[in-house]
Amino acid sequence: MKKASRPNAATTTASVAGKPPPAMSKKRTSGAPTSVNSLSTDSLSLIFSYLHLLDVGRCSLVCKYWNSAIIKTKLLQSILCKKLNAPPSHFETLSTGPGGSLSASLQELVADQHRLSLQKGSINVFQWKGHDVRIDQCRIKRGLVLTGVGDKVMRLWSPEDYNCLEEFDLPDRASLVDFDFDETKVVGLTSSRVCIWRRNGRRNIFSSNQGLFPKSLCMRFADPNAVIGCEDGTARVFDMYSKKCSQIIRMQYGPVSCISVTDDELIISGSTAGTVTLSDLSSDQEVIRLRSPAYGGIRTLCFNPNSHLLFAGSTAGYVLSWDIRTMKSLWSERVSPNVIYSMNHMRNDNSTLVVGGLDGILRILNQQTGELFSSCMMENTRRSGLATRLPPETRIDQISKTSRPTIRCLAVGREKVVTTHNDGYIRIWKFNKLS
Repeated sequence: MKKASRPNAATTTASVAGKPPPAMSKKRTSGAPTSVNSLSTDSLSLIFSYLHLLDVGRCSLVCKYWNSAIIKTKLLQSILCKKLNAPPSHFETLSTGPGGSLSASLQELVADQHRLSLQKGSINVFQWKGHDVRIDQCRIKRGLVLTGVGDKVMRLWSPEDYNCLEEFDLPDRASLVDFDFDETKVVGLTSSRVCIWRRNGRRNIFSSNQGLFPKSLCMRFADPNAVIGCEDGTARVFDMYSKKCSQIIRMQYGPVSCISVTDDELIISGSTAGTVTLSDLSSDQEVIRLRSPAYGGIRTLCFNPNSHLLFAGSTAGYVLSWDIRTMKSLWSERVSPNVIYSMNHMRNDNSTLVVGGLDGILRILNQQTGELFSSCMMENTRRSGLATRLPPETRIDQISKTSRPTIRCLAVGREKVVTTHNDGYIRIWKFNKLS
């Protein structure tokens, strides 16, 4: 680049007169702005080489130029070889596409890192007042957190800076019972009807007619259907586009306390009577009744679509597991002396299951065996801070209840867990990576 010369008397006089020097003005308007895409492939690869493997994977999705630079220099393969201590030839044919084996290897590394963080990483807990009253529900989707149910408003949060991004208000006096959301809409359930909000643009799409459902208790939705568990033991399938109840399926003899829907159109329901049933959405037929009420009423369900494992939490503190491909029980463990209110896991994780309930202890279990990996509790519940892992011999009943507020609901994201309690506070437990 040519070095700029010192202005002479003529250019100085022109500037004072309010007229920019012609040569300098032309240079400013004709010069093209410098961007990161002006860098060569080698320069970009050198920059990317300082990043963590997972961050390089994300960079490959930013644009075609970055993706091309990473593929040409085989940067992901090189970092992956070092990470897995494997020879370069092992990864020569790997693809970076969504179905490629390199993508699968990255997902496996993400799951392993998540598992190790939950099991052994240090824990920072951040909490803030998110609602004016007690909130019962939280969900994580695509890195965003939705909370609500205790009042008449749902709030969408950023888990990074804890800012409220959007609010979704109920249009009348009815209170929320349950909700769910995806990238385009929020679906809320009151005791007798469904309401839907757009995520962008006009908020309220529609609300179903009053009295459509007989006292709804829970809901899950898989576009285009919302499946609603009712007090009369039925599951009502509501088509969100025709705005009609398309099916009524008898699921339980008692109230349906929790519900889940699989990708194979199976409806799974739990009952306060202690039974778990599976029904086929396409045929309205009951597939199987999984258990007797020996372990107490069922309060929560969690289904893993990757491993086809189903988990249930009971009022007696038990967590139970089945493989729905064989319909066989895998294990049952009493992990708490009190009610299990909520369970969850990261979508691509087949190893860890996070459990919370009445005693306020956050527990991490092995999905395959039910073994307890870790029990966690905040060191100071009055402000954000650290959490501690409790020794296996700890007597929970000897810890003050004010130090372990009930976990009403939890949701799991990558290396983080969001919990809501018997107050208006939201907590994010961030499990730090192991060095």
